[in-house]
Amino acid sequence: MDQLRQSLLDAPIIEKGDYEYFVHPISDGVPMLEPGLLREIVIRIIRKANIEDVDKIVTPAAMGIHISTAVSLMTDIPLVVIRKREYGLDGEVALSQQTGYSDNEMYINDVTEGDRVLVLDDVLSTGGTMKAVLGALDGIGADVADVVAVIKKAGPNKLDDSPYEVKTLINVTVEDGEVVIVDEHGDG
Repeated sequence: MDQLRQSLLDAPIIEKGDYEYFVHPISDGVPMLEPGLLREIVIRIIRKANIEDVDKIVTPAAMGIHISTAVSLMTDIPLVVIRKREYGLDGEVALSQQTGYSDNEMYINDVTEGDRVLVLDDVLSTGGTMKAVLGALDGIGADVADVVAVIKKAGPNKLDDSPYEVKTLINVTVEDGEVVIVDEHGDG
């Protein structure tokens, strides 16, 4: 039950400018995602998250989709994917996503006032996407039961001074070309 830890320690590191970046099946879709790793992550999310009376799982596209789909299958909780494409459906809500990499518009459909939601994502890094998602859900009037990210990159993020607590499964940093485990059991 420690494939996540080992897969991070084995993750290739690439350099983008001055930034060292780990490449991982959960955050990048490469290297190949082994079913056992996905299963371990899903089990750990289900054990850690408050899923009681949750109406919907909400995840931003794209890398939260595989994790959230697996959690949905295991819990029978419907899945809402926040998309980068506008569909113009009734009740669609736009949000501005600002990350360390880009600024984008994203769109939420099928979440309404009073819905109890579990927010899932692959990685918490700058916190920009998660802050935008949580702000939009708050604006809709949804009840956020819990927020879980599989991997947290250590360091400050945009949620530090917010009322939201993000539970994580493992916290890491990259130092001298290697992934370093900061907290083996994550937050929360």
